[in-house]
Order: sequence, then structure tokens, then C-alpha cells
Amino acid sequence: MMFNGFLEDLVNNLKKLPGIGSKTAQRLAIHLISKEKADAVSLADSIKVAVQSYDNCSVCNMLSETEPCKFCSDETRLSNVICVVENTQDAYLIEDLHEFKGKYFVLNELLSPLDGIGPDEINFPKLEKMIISGKINEIILALNPSAEGESTINFLASQFEGKNVKITRLSTGLPFGGDIEYTSSLTLSNAFKRRYSVTE
Repeated sequence: MMFNGFLEDLVNNLKKLPGIGSKTAQRLAIHLISKEKADAVSLADSIKVAVQSYDNCSVCNMLSETEPCKFCSDETRLSNVICVVENTQDAYLIEDLHEFKGKYFVLNELLSPLDGIGPDEINFPKLEKMIISGKINEIILALNPSAEGESTINFLASQFEGKNVKITRLSTGLPFGGDIEYTSSLTLSNAFKRRYSVTE
């Protein structure tokens, strides 16, 4: 199906969203402009407000409306344990387990040299500075068990080995190539509880 003009532009923008292919983008575009227009306008307004209101926390990179984010500013949370995640969504999935009481650090990317994603792109300098402060006792690497995730885990473990900090990762309950986003709460909870040391 070929579109042109504003409709084509809408379809192309929808296709940029994760998990949205051409057919789904076309179906969504037609739905948005042919149904209740007030709903479509409300959706557009919500997207605009969210984009303008959220930014990365200067401490942990979490997407947040406040600076610093609610996790970094919460003095009741443990400041000596950091859970390293790929993105903000993964942090909230772990938070929903109600088991982790420490702070988070969001990489926003995983190492992928072929794609030009190196240490700087995963915010390693900022994480390293945080660890060197000497106030961190444990780093929990809660990353996807993919090739990129494993590469990132190995890199971070090698960089922090010997820094007098415990480095752990989620247990092998998560299948290789899987995604934390699509993991059940029970599986993720067990993987978190049974995390093990990377360097031992």
C-alpha cells in the first residue's frame, strides 16, 4: 500500500518505533486519522509534553522529570549498591519487583563495536567516576543475556576488577538472546535473587 503527503510522513515516523513494521505503521496511521480526531490530537499533545518534560538524570542517566531523578534524590535508598541496566524501562521492571533498594545507573546502550558503540557511548566514564569515589560496595550488572550484553558485562567486570567492589550479574535463568523487557516477573525476580559474582 502506497501513501503520500502527510500520511506517508506519519507512517514513516511510526515505523521508527521499536517493534513497529510497515503494515502495523500503516494500520495505526489509518486508525489515528479516521477515528476520533480528538484522541489523535490528545496523543500528539501527550507525546509533545513528555518529550519536552523528560531528560536524562545527570547522575544516573535515568529518564526523569526532575533533576536529579527520584531514585538518586531518595535518601532512604542504599547508596553503596548500584544496579546497572541498559535503559530506563529495565530499571522500572526491576523496581516493580520491590526487592532492590539501591541506586541505578543507565547505560542507554550496550557495547557493539561494529555499530560504533564503544565505552563512551555507554556512559562508562561517568560510571567509572562513580565507582572510583569509593562509596560503592556492589555493582549489579542487570543486562540482557545477548551477545552485546555479554560483551558489556565482560568489559565492565574487567574494568572494575580489583577496585574493592563486588561485581554480580543476574543468574542464568534468563535465556541467551532474551530480553529483560519480555521476561516474566517471577523469572526476573529469581534471576535477581540468585545473582552471582562475575569475577570469582
